[in-house]
Amino acid sequence: MEGLETILTRRSVRKYQQRPIEKDKIEMILRAGMYAPSAHNSQPWEFIVVRDREILKSLSSVQYWNMLKDADTAIVTLANTKNYMGSDAHFFIQDCAAATENMLLAAHALGLGGVWLGLYGRGEKMKTVRDVLNIPEEIYPFGIISLGYPAEEKHPHTSFKEDKVHYEKYAK
Repeated sequence: MEGLETILTRRSVRKYQQRPIEKDKIEMILRAGMYAPSAHNSQPWEFIVVRDREILKSLSSVQYWNMLKDADTAIVTLANTKNYMGSDAHFFIQDCAAATENMLLAAHALGLGGVWLGLYGRGEKMKTVRDVLNIPEEIYPFGIISLGYPAEEKHPHTSFKEDKVHYEKYAK
């Protein structure tokens, strides 16, 4: 898939076929995440790949994440902020978001479906995920990507709204 086509046609997919994702595709998705830009090249991301049915089931009960029960794989994005300098530690949010988006786009380009499950900033839910996956206190659970071969077809968004674009200064 060409780059712009991948971006413009990617949609959140929550229904999956019962078909395993090949290991090389998982590795390519992880590689795409690690190729994201990061502040000061700090690369704060770490990832947990979850394929175990019982763990996926446990994670599905954290919120409205029922799709994890049927997903072949989940990739949990973690933030390790030890390489940030001083006040730049907050950049892990943008950095991990860029890595997560790269992985979603790579999954789509590889013929897979996925959805981003937001986690960072949701205290009790972060704690539950931390407990289920044995994540140390100094590592922040940032988000989860649910992945599988799509069992639903979605049409591309028509999200472009010219009134949300401003030139030179903000205009009402």
